[in-house]
Parts: sequence; C-alpha cells; structure tokens
Amino acid sequence: MNFSILYQTEDFVIIDKPQGVSVHKDDTEIGLTTLVAKQLQVAQVWLIHRLDKSTSGLLLLALNREAAAELSTLFAEHQIQKIYLALTREKPKKKQGVIRGDMVRTRRGMWKLTPTQTQPAITRFYSVSCESKLRLFVLKPQTGKTHQLRVAMKSLGSPILGDPLYGDKTERVDRCYLHAAVLAFTFRGRFFQCVSAPKEGHFSDDSVKEQIASVLAQEIAEMRE
Repeated sequence: MNFSILYQTEDFVIIDKPQGVSVHKDDTEIGLTTLVAKQLQVAQVWLIHRLDKSTSGLLLLALNREAAAELSTLFAEHQIQKIYLALTREKPKKKQGVIRGDMVRTRRGMWKLTPTQTQPAITRFYSVSCESKLRLFVLKPQTGKTHQLRVAMKSLGSPILGDPLYGDKTERVDRCYLHAAVLAFTFRGRFFQCVSAPKEGHFSDDSVKEQIASVLAQEIAEMRE
C-alpha cells in the first residue's frame, strides 16, 4: 500500500490516511509506520498522533527523533489546530457550540460523556444542512481523548453516519463519515497548514461537496488572519 503524501519536509511528513487502515500494528498486518518508512525509503518514521481505524484524513509523522519530540510536545500542549468533518443523518440537539465533559470507558471498547469536569474532553463545533437529509459538522477538538469526536456527536443525538461503535447498527453504510481535514501549526518558527477535503461516498454528493468547500475556505481564511 502506498499513501498519498500531502506535505513533506526534512523533519516530518503529512499523509492522507484512508479509512479502514489502523495506525497500530495488527496481528496479521504490517504497521502503518513501517509501510510509510518503506514508501519514503527511510529507516524509521515516528507516529505523532493517532486517527481511529474508521477515520480518514491527515496524519502527521516525524522523520527524526528530535522532530518527533518537538511535535509531540506541540500536540501535548494543544498547539496544533485540527479540524474534522463529519456527516450525520440525525438532527442534533444543538447546531453549534461547545461539548465539554469527562469521558469514561463503558463496554466493548466504548466511551461515554459525563457531566463532570475533572479532565474534560472539549470540542467546539458548528453544523450546516445539506440536501439528501445529511448534516455536515465542523469539529474542532481542543483536547485529544480516545473516541472524543465520535462520543461528542453521539451526545448531541446525532451519531456520525456509519460509525461502527456509536452509530445506527441497522443501516448499511460504506464507511464511517469522519475525516481529519485540516492540520495547522508553527514548527521552528514557520507556520504550516495542510488541508485535505474528503472525496469518498456521501462526501462527494454535490450539496455536501459545496458545503465542505465553503467551510474549509472560511476556516483557512480565519487561520491566516
């Protein structure tokens, strides 16, 4: 498997991870970092953050140990801006705002949001309606908890379309419609911004595609101000 390389410097690379590909090494598969290293013809790459197997989009990997340490610190200190796009068929309890609460593990590897605020997961969001009974969500996580965005959407009463854990189990959908669309950060005095618009399945519906283009243009313009 060859990955789409969207940005590369001597210190890091940003790939467009397909949905269905795990960032972890499965028992019967070669790990993603091994595959990327082989593709780039380097000895090793370092995973800086993670995307769920069912999530597609931008994934940042370091190309040397020093850059890995610095980029990991940026993530830990929430200095890297991330924007995700998601689709749902369900009308949310609210169309924009902030979702905040602690997350606790439940059953079968699932999590849930609680009212407590000890170490809360924080997600800013807004949404726009598309034709064909779909709603596009723009999700801006301020923290990096496991399944944070998927649980946040579930808490709004509008689980992500095709989510294998938190979505409608009775509906047959081709994928989980969550995509990491924007990464932006300052590294060693230079500002980097990478954008990847999703193209698969319902993401390519005309009305959805138009809304994606509109919200990404708006978000990119605001980042540059």
